Amino acid sequence: MQFYLFGELIVLPTDVIAAWVSVIIGAPLVLYWFTKKRYWPVVWGFATSTNHRKIGMLYIIFALLFFFRAGIDALFIRMQLVTAENEFWVFQGDKYNEVFTTHGTMMIFFVAMPLLIGLMNVAVPLQIGANDLAFPFLNSIGFYLFLTGGMIFFAAFFFNAAPNAGWTAYAPLSTYEFTSGPNNNYYIFGLQVSGLGTIFAAINMIVTILRLRAPGLKLTRMPLFPWASLITSFLILVAFPVLAIALLLLQFDRFYGATFFLGEMGHPVYWQHLFWIFGHPEVYILALPAFGIFSDIISNFSRKNVFGYTSMVIALALIGLLGFMVWAHHMFTVGLGPFANTFFAITTMMIAVPTGIKVFNWLFTMRRGVIRLQTPMLFALGFIPTFVMGGVTGVMLASAAADMQYHDTYFVVAHFHYVIIGSTVLGAFAGLYYWYPKMTGKVLDDKLGKWHFWLFLIGFHLTFFPQHLAGLNGMPRRVYDYTWEDGVFVYNFISTIGAFLMGASMLFVLWNIYKTHRTKEENVGPDPWDGRTLEWSVPSPVPEHPFEKMPVIDRRDALWWAKQEGRSLPVEDHPRASPIAVRTVQPLVLSAALTILSFGFIYGWVWMQILGGAASLGFFLLRAFNDERTEAYRKEEQDDE
Repeated sequence: MQFYLFGELIVLPTDVIAAWVSVIIGAPLVLYWFTKKRYWPVVWGFATSTNHRKIGMLYIIFALLFFFRAGIDALFIRMQLVTAENEFWVFQGDKYNEVFTTHGTMMIFFVAMPLLIGLMNVAVPLQIGANDLAFPFLNSIGFYLFLTGGMIFFAAFFFNAAPNAGWTAYAPLSTYEFTSGPNNNYYIFGLQVSGLGTIFAAINMIVTILRLRAPGLKLTRMPLFPWASLITSFLILVAFPVLAIALLLLQFDRFYGATFFLGEMGHPVYWQHLFWIFGHPEVYILALPAFGIFSDIISNFSRKNVFGYTSMVIALALIGLLGFMVWAHHMFTVGLGPFANTFFAITTMMIAVPTGIKVFNWLFTMRRGVIRLQTPMLFALGFIPTFVMGGVTGVMLASAAADMQYHDTYFVVAHFHYVIIGSTVLGAFAGLYYWYPKMTGKVLDDKLGKWHFWLFLIGFHLTFFPQHLAGLNGMPRRVYDYTWEDGVFVYNFISTIGAFLMGASMLFVLWNIYKTHRTKEENVGPDPWDGRTLEWSVPSPVPEHPFEKMPVIDRRDALWWAKQEGRSLPVEDHPRASPIAVRTVQPLVLSAALTILSFGFIYGWVWMQILGGAASLGFFLLRAFNDERTEAYRKEEQDDE
């Protein structure tokens, strides 16, 4: 469709038109349904809350919505590649560049990260005996920054300006000289805003874990999910500022003619160094929380202590440390030289050691255990061989000489998905089923959960295992077409079948949630899984102050041993003050201000930049003279009188 607007020719492809039609039809239906069910007070309560459980649920809800959106992109990719010399809908040429860029960026930054941060929000405070995160207001700000960045990035598609330089945005392709227009501006500001929210979440998590643990809960007694969250948060504090710097430099190149990544003074490899100094720790930022989730689930559903607890913690720390020493294995083909290639090859292979320790510890935890094959445990069991396969291909890619063959082929695509989906997505699903009672008070249906697991796992291996073979047969990444003579049709056809199986499995998640809340009237008790850690000692769903009487921890898995000995956990007579959760619209105001500011820069509208900047500054001034604790302290003083 083509038409003129304010004297400019506007071209709208049919996929964009279809998206607008879907929104125009779907949005009123959703609004009507919310009104009919009288859900608006609930929505407003969640939108203005600073409680950790509600914010964690918001992270998870919007991450799942982005998951479906990015999953549709994946299905479009697979439909285009299902046969040779295919022309599916409009997804060829630059439109194909847009769809794989959107898919990759959304899955990494707006699906995997918020799913894990959401689970951290829900579970970590409860596992360490804290009533909330250390800074509830900052927690809400972090969520709204993630949501704002995600919506800015998501909006690009509706304006036919989706980013098109790949999720890595390699320079010089991502500079204005090679990709003019607003497309990659959306990438810059979507990631900048959401990345700031991720940094805030990491600061909050570090302070909470270090300062708000229950009496007696030493670091050496802490469950492994809080340990993984703590190490991950430190990785975020180092890695995400590097990404912010890279995006800022790219912004100056695109907007103001700087030459950081091209020209006589700049170089495209500078971008690769900056991006992968962030990008490879990001893999472990996504994987380590999943390792913590699996550790807790395997221990619980095997009815055994985690085997080798100390070595598990050390392995987590070593993986985090080595994660910063391997970034250039993504750059073996750029000509860094034999010394650099050898160093990064060795450090990459070294990560296999602590990872192998963890795998064997999980296996020994299950050995001679009383294993219950419920849905969370199935995802944990599916994770171990899947992730090991991804690790094996990672060692193959760590060989610099071999990488010259594998690089930029579908072998790398397959390896990457085996590592990320094998750890992060399976871990997020396991955590979702495991802690769903803490979020809602209800247990998801186990039979439907198993349907979800088997369809997803089988579909996953059907999708990505053949891509190893396609890559070894020479199929490059980021291509929208191939010929029959290339000999990769069978691999792509099987991959497409697997992708649709994965998509079908997600329908079981939707049906499971709907059925659970429609048929189960009463909430489950505090301990539906016969758990080992502190979150199973408080009601389901979790109230705003679950630890009015602070438990005293005298050993690892204290709740489990108290249940075995038929006693209650001892409590502290004089518990410390807890963080104060309030209702506030201020994060919504900041979200609106940053949206205006971002669109002003994306399209170069100076008046909008000034308006958004002034509104953002006004928010900080307002915040400087307001403190939500004042009203709470005044109320306490009145109660004491």
